[in-house]
Amino acid sequence: MIWGPVGKSVAVPQLLRGVLVIGDFVYPYYRLFLIAFSALIGFALWLLLERTRFGALVRAGSESTETVSLLGTNIFRLFSMTFALGAGLAGIAGVLFAPLRGAQPFVGPEILGVAFVVVVIGGMGSFSGALVGGLLVGVVQSLMTTIWPQGASLMIYGAMAVVILLRPYGLFGRA
Repeated sequence: MIWGPVGKSVAVPQLLRGVLVIGDFVYPYYRLFLIAFSALIGFALWLLLERTRFGALVRAGSESTETVSLLGTNIFRLFSMTFALGAGLAGIAGVLFAPLRGAQPFVGPEILGVAFVVVVIGGMGSFSGALVGGLLVGVVQSLMTTIWPQGASLMIYGAMAVVILLRPYGLFGRA
């Protein structure tokens, strides 16, 4: 209602403009920043989920909400905090993604499809699986863009089908 239905382009921050050139290798500084920043956020999230009491409660709550509630934890508050963390991370992702594709109100279905594939490939409830699934989807999409640009988006679903055939619960999922 405020900005309208048409997408807006977002400039790359001045500090991150330009490219890194090493021989024949040319790569934008902004994308290198995204790789480093994403790795940092991924590591921080892994530490939070694997090395803190909050992470232990989230993992336990996803397995058995009744047991965690009986042990004295307000499960609704825990899940609300987890949802808020996820919403914050989605907001950060949107800000980081905007210089690459612009800010537009209808990007959700495209991103949701890719996120679904990442979760299925990695396995439900597995943080490591989500990381590996995301990397696999990124590699497949990047390689297919150079080989068959029209089918690059389709091939991530092909990769998902192969994983489902070989491991029905995903690469790191449990039965």
